Amino acid sequence: MAEVLLFHHAHGLTAGVRDFADGLRRAGHTVHAPDLYDGRVFDDLEGGLAYAQEVGFGSIAERGQRAAEGLPGGLVYAGFSLGVMSAQMLAQTRPGAKGALLFHSCLPPSEFGGSWSPGVPLQIHGMDADPFFAEEGDLDAARDLVATTRGAELFLYPGDQHLFADDSLPSFDEPAATLLTERVLGFLAAVE
Repeated sequence: MAEVLLFHHAHGLTAGVRDFADGLRRAGHTVHAPDLYDGRVFDDLEGGLAYAQEVGFGSIAERGQRAAEGLPGGLVYAGFSLGVMSAQMLAQTRPGAKGALLFHSCLPPSEFGGSWSPGVPLQIHGMDADPFFAEEGDLDAARDLVATTRGAELFLYPGDQHLFADDSLPSFDEPAATLLTERVLGFLAAVE
């Protein structure tokens, strides 16, 4: 079974992120879901982003790096939106990565000093009309990454919700989240 380091989005470590992690655990995977917000959870995205800006995005990324310390190198790194920053950075820079799962966000690999690591499989998931994903450069970065990386897949879901896989938020889309989970479980079964 795979071992996953899962990073939460800007709302914090919500019940929905914990539910997602628990679903992977029920499938037999080991999942670490660190709280990069020191227990804070925000009802709205604006509040969560304001907190991340106050703390500093660099500090949030450093917390993500520290969360990986002491864990084995052979991890699958996963992140929801803001958590993609830590997941993608670690997948690209920490030796031994088994794969990456990027939900609702994607950054150009150059943000972390170069290209995607050869041999590290990748899935990117987002909604085709999500203004954050489709209109702020994430979709373009995802398409470029898939076009230049063997073993990379991009899954687009119909709709305009950003955090559609978090069942504790109003943006939750059950059919899309169910399909995302099925694809993630297939990915994890293949990287074991």
